[in-house]
Amino acid sequence: MYQTHKAIGILGGTFDPIHLGHLRMALEIYEAFDLAKVHLIPCYQPVHRKQPAASPEQRLAMVKCAVANEPALYADDREIRRQTPSYMIDTLFDLRAEIPNTPFALIMGIDAFLGFPSWHRWKELLELVHIIIAHRPNYHLPSTGIIADLLNAHLQHEVAFLHNHLGGGIFLRPITALEISATDIRKQIAMGRNPRYLLPDSVFDYIKQHGTYSIVGSKHET
Repeated sequence: MYQTHKAIGILGGTFDPIHLGHLRMALEIYEAFDLAKVHLIPCYQPVHRKQPAASPEQRLAMVKCAVANEPALYADDREIRRQTPSYMIDTLFDLRAEIPNTPFALIMGIDAFLGFPSWHRWKELLELVHIIIAHRPNYHLPSTGIIADLLNAHLQHEVAFLHNHLGGGIFLRPITALEISATDIRKQIAMGRNPRYLLPDSVFDYIKQHGTYSIVGSKHET
C-alpha cells in the first residue's frame, strides 16, 4: 500500500458560538489519535438544523479567535467560502483534492453519529473518511439496526489503521464530559449574564466588541 501522511481531524459545526466543549473535544482527540492537526470547519448553511444566530463571517471570526494560540487546531473557512448548503461530502472531496494521500477523521459526538444515516450520501462519505465518535462515560449505542451494522462492519481499535488507510474505520473514544450548550450561552449573553469559563475569553471579547447575540458596547465588560 502506498504511503499516507499523518491523519487530519475534521470537526464541523455551526459554532454559534464556539465554546470550550468543542475545543476540549478537538484537543483530546488530536492527542489520543496522534493527528497532524484538527480542522474546525464552521458551516455556511446547515442542512439539518435552523439557521445560526450569528452570520457565517462572525462564526468564522470566533473560531479564529478561539484557536489563535493553539497550533493543534486550525480554523478552516472552506465551507463559508463555498457559500452553498454545507454537505460534508463536498467538503471531503475538496479536502481530498487539496491534501492528497492523507487520511481524514470526522469527529462527532454520539448523538450526531446516531443520525449519520440521514446525512447526504452517507455511505459514500464513510468510504472517504474515518469517523471518531467522541462519547461520554456510560454512553449507549444500539445493538440492532443500521448503526449496529455500521459498527460491526467498520469498528477499529488500533490507531495505526487510521493513519494507514484513507477512510472506512469507525473509532470510539471517551472524552471529558463538558455539558456546555451554545444555545444556553447565547441566552445568557442576551440577558446580560457573564458566560466566562464556558467559552474562551478571546471569543467573548469578540462578542462584546461586535454586539453579537445582542450585547451592546462595553456595558458588559468584566
